[in-house]
Amino acid sequence: MGILISAIGQGLIWATLGFGLYLTFRILDVADMTVEGTFPLGAATAVTLISNGISPIIATLVATFAGSLAGLVTGLLYTKGKIPILLAGILTMTAIYSVNLRIMGQANRSLLGKTNLFSYDFLKSLPQNFPVIVVGIVIIILITICLAQFLKTELGQAFIVTGDNPKMARSLGINTDNMTILGLMVANGLIGLGGALVAQNNGFADVNMGVGTIVVALASIIIGEVIFTDTLTLPERLITIIVGSIFYRFVLVIVLYIGFNADDLKLVSAIILGLALMLPRLRSKLRLNTFLKRG
Repeated sequence: MGILISAIGQGLIWATLGFGLYLTFRILDVADMTVEGTFPLGAATAVTLISNGISPIIATLVATFAGSLAGLVTGLLYTKGKIPILLAGILTMTAIYSVNLRIMGQANRSLLGKTNLFSYDFLKSLPQNFPVIVVGIVIIILITICLAQFLKTELGQAFIVTGDNPKMARSLGINTDNMTILGLMVANGLIGLGGALVAQNNGFADVNMGVGTIVVALASIIIGEVIFTDTLTLPERLITIIVGSIFYRFVLVIVLYIGFNADDLKLVSAIILGLALMLPRLRSKLRLNTFLKRG
């Protein structure tokens, strides 16, 4: 039971990554590789600040801002520098590696003996793993409400149109470059937030902790889409990401339980994502075959 509760808590805090990637992957329709650098950037920033006596709340907010700056760099390289988005993300991700080493002063840094978001006194009275769930629920609710409200505004609608049909957006007088930069900043801000939360939950930050992050975030999105129908409102789609993230964590727990080594988790994650990506096509073929047989 404790492992399952832990999986729920992990799913909640990792859902922030799914939210961030959803904005770029599904709404803006771009493949942003900055994610794998922004995640450890948020972790490094938060852990370093907390280690130096800064409040965990302020440290987490600064980590979110740092992630937004990384998104800004990628956005400028893409829109103003005319560098392909994939290459722009890789360039930023590569540069962030050195930035993280500068921030921490070493390859990894521990939070041993330091208070973080999950270890405040009022949370210590809760059963094991419940502080992560409580903090995760609060943060996820706030992000979901903010994103849902933002995407309903004129600015949010302009952002959606930019990803859906850039030519039409420009014909309506929308500055698509600015919308793209905004989207990358918000998305990577959420990724930086996710890195800060995961680092505080784990108790350390490491420069290599971003490897495979994009697969985890994609898995949350794709699994949520596979579980639920296509006819969902935007706020409902955000909720499916949370469900997908938690479900993905449950799958990893089952994989470890049946005897797989922790070193195999990256391979297992890739396989899970691959299967999830293939399921919609397989489901469509099954429906088509069923229809043809009835006909």
